[in-house]
Amino acid sequence: QVQLVESGGGLVQAGGSLRLSCAASGRTFNNYAMGWFRQAPGKEREFVAAISRTGRSTSYADSVKGRFTISRDNARSTVFLLMNSLKPEDTAIYYCASRSGVYSSSYYSTVPRDYDSWGQGTQVTVSS
Repeated sequence: QVQLVESGGGLVQAGGSLRLSCAASGRTFNNYAMGWFRQAPGKEREFVAAISRTGRSTSYADSVKGRFTISRDNARSTVFLLMNSLKPEDTAIYYCASRSGVYSSSYYSTVPRDYDSWGQGTQVTVSS
């Protein structure tokens, strides 16, 4: 099972930016579809962004579209989430997730149950 380690979270003022990173172990990162999810206190985990194994296809939640950008560097087995124009409602624990054994260059998922490995999460706090 792949191990995922997120980093880059922190405290930022509204309107600021953060870049989250998720480093994956394992030798087949090229066959992983990746996703970012978040969970705020008292709320269910929700989809943020997803990217196909080649980076060819991406998807975003409506609430972050135009502000967040997901990308990946397969040579470094790392996926990123660049978050701009942050709002207080973006405050949450952000989780990286992977789906292994993917061969379609365009596959991604917005559904948590489609992912088989999860990171421990990184806290993002946006102050008003």
